[in-house]
Amino acid sequence: MDVIVERVAALDVHKASVTACVRVPAADGREPHLAEFATTVRGLLGLRDWLVAHRVSQVVMEATGVYWKPVWHILEDDFELMLVNARHVKQVPGRKTDMSDAAWLCQLAEAGLLKANFVPPKPIRDLRQLTRYRKTQIAERQREAQRLHKALEDTNVKLDCVASDLLGASGRAMLDALVAGTTDAEILAELAKGRLRQKIPALREALEGRFSDLHALLIGAILAHLDFLDEQIDRLSDAIEERIAPFEQAVRLLCSIPGVQQRTAEIIVAEIGPDMTVFPSARHLASWAGQCPGNDRSAGKQRSGRTRKGSRWLNAALKDAAMAAMRTKNSYLRALYERHRSRIGHGKAIGAVKHSILVAAWHMLTTGELYTDLGPDYYRRRDPARTTKRLVAQLERLGHTVTLQEAAA
Repeated sequence: MDVIVERVAALDVHKASVTACVRVPAADGREPHLAEFATTVRGLLGLRDWLVAHRVSQVVMEATGVYWKPVWHILEDDFELMLVNARHVKQVPGRKTDMSDAAWLCQLAEAGLLKANFVPPKPIRDLRQLTRYRKTQIAERQREAQRLHKALEDTNVKLDCVASDLLGASGRAMLDALVAGTTDAEILAELAKGRLRQKIPALREALEGRFSDLHALLIGAILAHLDFLDEQIDRLSDAIEERIAPFEQAVRLLCSIPGVQQRTAEIIVAEIGPDMTVFPSARHLASWAGQCPGNDRSAGKQRSGRTRKGSRWLNAALKDAAMAAMRTKNSYLRALYERHRSRIGHGKAIGAVKHSILVAAWHMLTTGELYTDLGPDYYRRRDPARTTKRLVAQLERLGHTVTLQEAAA
């Protein structure tokens, strides 16, 4: 293989150790050097000094879970780093069975046969950690709220059948009173506030149950956990708001898309970053994110093209946005969903909406322009002749004879 990079290193990263291979020019061609280092800070600093001593210009490593991150943090200021997809490496033919992973990576890197994965800059990586952890805490809060509903079912208290929000001001006041030992339905019902006071007779009946000391212990623990999670979510949101301030323009642009709210926009910015120059086109972004069909065509036949895996955090945010967008009246995204649902079903139609949102995000972050809705009648306006032909064909299948006449101007 021709040498493209003169001094290159490759790392085989594990949890406790890193195997490094360096290939440098020698009298008889290329000379490899192998060494192993611990993944402690002292060990990684030793790795950095070893690479400097060999005058390495580029360092390559595979994306192995989260184990590559400590290595990246130590080396990113001193070397040109490249994170590669292990699946892409396996597809390159010619590997010898007795060759170590680091040595094979090093040969591929010096020949320029590896393609770097997208690794955002440090501010975006920090923001990404916060948004992802907040998402897990929100999901945990939802699970804890479900546990509360199940625990109440065991007490015969049907408060959630009357109050639409069990953890609202009124519901929470009644639950706190129950945990504190108040079981009189008359007293509990009087804790209702606002419009819920109109349902006091129904509340008196719903609050009659068998609330024991065991139930007070369990529900008290659940409520305390919910309070803790609410506090953590608020703290994380404050930290995200502070760190996303430099990218506020990108968040504002994304929030103009139907279905995209503040938190969803923050997740999108944290996952793809505000700089779209790293993706040559909207199609490259959609492919990287796993939001487009796979390409599996052979011998003139199109086989099933399953969508490749992408960031599950980005996928979840886009799904939330798509579910909200499909309920937005008089919008292009809702028309897109309805157009695809009749042919390919709900799941794939939501996938088409997610793809459209991501493509719009790329264009908006590239141009700095707000979202412009194409309108619910976009597909009718795009090709009037085709729409006319389709509608005429439908009428003829119903047994009608159709004569078309141009409308008067």
